[in-house]
Amino acid sequence: MENQGAYMDSQPKGAASFEIRGCRVTEVECRSVLNKSGIADYAVNCYAGCEHACAYCYARFVTRFSHPGEAWGSFVDVKLNSAQVLEREARRKKVGTVFLSSVCDGWQPLEARHGLTRQCLEILLHYRYPVSILTKSALAGRDLDLLTSGKDVEFGVTLTTVDARLAQLIEPRSSPPDARLAVLQDARSRGVSTYAFLGPLMPGLCDSQENLTALLEAVREAGVAYFYVDRLNRRFGVWQSLKGLLQAHFPGLIEEYRRVFFDEAASAGYSDRLVSTVGSLARSLGLDGKMRLCL
Repeated sequence: MENQGAYMDSQPKGAASFEIRGCRVTEVECRSVLNKSGIADYAVNCYAGCEHACAYCYARFVTRFSHPGEAWGSFVDVKLNSAQVLEREARRKKVGTVFLSSVCDGWQPLEARHGLTRQCLEILLHYRYPVSILTKSALAGRDLDLLTSGKDVEFGVTLTTVDARLAQLIEPRSSPPDARLAVLQDARSRGVSTYAFLGPLMPGLCDSQENLTALLEAVREAGVAYFYVDRLNRRFGVWQSLKGLLQAHFPGLIEEYRRVFFDEAASAGYSDRLVSTVGSLARSLGLDGKMRLCL
């Protein structure tokens, strides 16, 4: 569980606010940015909210009080003083592994404008914090030059599908899957340790044998050190978001999602079938030794 207090800083009066690409952006200041995390020792998030607007995103829970009722992907708070705060915190806190980023994508499109994640990455490497990166953005390729100079660094991308059209529906403002894979391969070619996160796999969309085979083959070709596999889970706001997506594009799947989300026996059975399918495919491709299940 993330340290929620770190994402609930009050917005200063007179904070600059503007709209870009249909997203309302507000420039704020934070009190802390190197925060305890359930994923690693710490997480750094220079943004609250995410332009990628992924339909399944679990991170929406951290803004449920600061942006009540607002659609995920329609707002982003930019923590303008992230680097200055991190510089102070990195000097005095015990060194530990830092995850970039846990409740937003550190390389969402606004990062090209603000460069906050790059600044924070430079600080973390300077103070010798081990860093684990996970992104859906090809913009992260801009910062691979920093990673080659650092030890205890790993770079990963999230993939739910290699089908660009499906990805456009469920992850509308993320980089296309092939662009993410290209950055992953670039990182490996530079000697950076790489991994992949396959998920959350969406019932009837991303969990077919065809899709799973394509994902696993892409992972094998990328030469990652290891990869995670995760199923779709019900988290704050996810059912409402996905129900709208399904009604618009896949109405025949609504009842299946309702069962997987709300019927305990059906949910357990789904997990068992998915584990069996993924395990069998991974073994056939010689990847079972690299697979880590989150199911």
